[in-house]
Order: sequence, then structure tokens, then C-alpha cells
Amino acid sequence: MAEAASVLDGARYTGFVTVADAGLRGMITLRGDLASDAVAGAVKDAVGLGVPGQRRVHAHGDRAVAWMSPDELLVMVPYADASEVAGKLAQALAGAFATVANVSDARAVFTLSGAAADDALCKLCPVDFAQLGAGEIRRTRAAQVAVALWRSGEGEVTLVCFRSVAEYVFGLLRNAAAPGGELR
Repeated sequence: MAEAASVLDGARYTGFVTVADAGLRGMITLRGDLASDAVAGAVKDAVGLGVPGQRRVHAHGDRAVAWMSPDELLVMVPYADASEVAGKLAQALAGAFATVANVSDARAVFTLSGAAADDALCKLCPVDFAQLGAGEIRRTRAAQVAVALWRSGEGEVTLVCFRSVAEYVFGLLRNAAAPGGELR
């Protein structure tokens, strides 16, 4: 059996910001009643984090839970833990109106780091980055494809897209971050 690999195998580009393939990341989609005790308890037990409010991300170490819609969370864990965590969530929610799917191999993750990360992203995404606070997530588009992005640290934005468009998205990000393209 082949080893799991990031679609872009650690690709990295340094322009006025650095764009990097963040590597393999465990990602689980959980759909259900986010206000229910069952969902809150399952998430807390499986990853040690609470259910975030609207457009928020709760993160601690290598684990995070992101609000994706009124009935959807994206649970992020180390890649090697994704199957086990998905199983725990599914078992805990077996009697509830909820679905759990391990989508780790269907997604790609990028980080943009540098003080001008917003400058690169605002060329591609219809987001008011001046209003995007720490731990706040947006589902939007980067040029022609769906993405989710959030401030994951000081001077850092994390972006998730479908694996099938990862090379396209990396090219977009690389071009947007090219030296000479600074906006300020």
C-alpha cells in the first residue's frame, strides 16, 4: 500500500509572503445540531475542544475545530489520528441526527506567513481582511474555487481547499505573493 502524501509534497514559495503546503492534515466533517449536548460532548471527548461559535475556530496545539455552517464543523487533528477520531465521533453520535466523514484525503492545506499575507489573499478572495480577526474563519472563493481560510497565528493565514484543485490554488497564491506585487 502506498504511503499517504501531501498533494504538493511540501511545496514552498517565498515572495513578499511565504506560501507553503502545510502537509497532511487529518480533517473530519461533522454535520448535525451544533447546539446539541450530544455534538458538544462528542467533540469535547474526541479532541478536547468545544464547539466554536459562528465563523470561529477553536485551536489548541495540533487540534482545531472550525465552524463551517450552521450544521457543520471541520475537526482537524494530526493525519495519523483522523480515522480513530472519526470513529470516536461516529460512535458517540450513533443515536443522534449527525454524520461524520473523514475527509483528510480530499483536502489540501496551505499556510501564508508574513506581515503582508492579507495583501496576497485580497487579490484572490472577496474578504475584508481588515475585519478578519484572530480565530475567525471564512468560507469564500480564491479566484474560481471554494476555500476556507482563517488567521491561524500572528502574520499567518491557513487556507483549505479541495485536493483536486491544490496545484491551481498553489499557483494562484504563488503569483499573488510574487515580489513586486505588494499593495502598500
